[in-house]
Amino acid sequence: MDSLPAPVITQESILSTLNEGEIDLQGQFVWGSNSTFLVNVVTPDLTLPAIYKPSRGERPLWDFPAASLARREVSAYLVSQALSWQLVPPTIFRRKGPFGKGSLQLYIPHDPNRHYFSLSDTEKESLKEVACFDLLINNADRKGSHVLWDEEGHLWAIDHGICFHREYKLRTVIWDFIGQPIPAESLTSIQSLLLPALGEPGDPNGLLHDWLLPSEVNALRRRAIRLIEDGIFPPPLGKDRPYPYPPL
Repeated sequence: MDSLPAPVITQESILSTLNEGEIDLQGQFVWGSNSTFLVNVVTPDLTLPAIYKPSRGERPLWDFPAASLARREVSAYLVSQALSWQLVPPTIFRRKGPFGKGSLQLYIPHDPNRHYFSLSDTEKESLKEVACFDLLINNADRKGSHVLWDEEGHLWAIDHGICFHREYKLRTVIWDFIGQPIPAESLTSIQSLLLPALGEPGDPNGLLHDWLLPSEVNALRRRAIRLIEDGIFPPPLGKDRPYPYPPL
């Protein structure tokens, strides 16, 4: 008997599986600050590896609302999609999971030895879009291992639980482009976040109100406007350390 053809995996089928599949725990990542699990998400048609971050496993932070990190992971995916950058792996919010509600993100097989600190200066040029993304979402924790490449060479950015704060929180290892122009195509994509106006039909920010505070959505728009007006990669602001710890 001939074997059945492998299912065609699309963005829609990935999101459908993450939303509807049965979550089968495979193991736990023990070195992170928050509870993080490797799981398989199973439907009759497809099985996908994923990263499950339950809200109840989040370590409280003094400057971020409690139990909000999983929602910020979803928000980062939505912004990435609105920009058409495809930087963040498909990410959804599951109301029910083995340890309660939380984020569920497609796991990207990758070489853990390839990260920011292993790149040549020429290879780091590919990170301009990530650097721009972090400025936009106000990423407080862009470690070197939070950029990775899949088996086809596609660049992905992960771990966005402490982003979107309304106050400046940017901490990143990617400060290579200070003073350089932001690529025109990136600025055009960022402009798409501002049209139509906030709250009008078709506004990509409207989706974010399900996951972020109104003040955080407004701050995102202000950062987008500032990036468009300035048009360059800025230096760190303020006196706080601009790098995450640990950096990898």
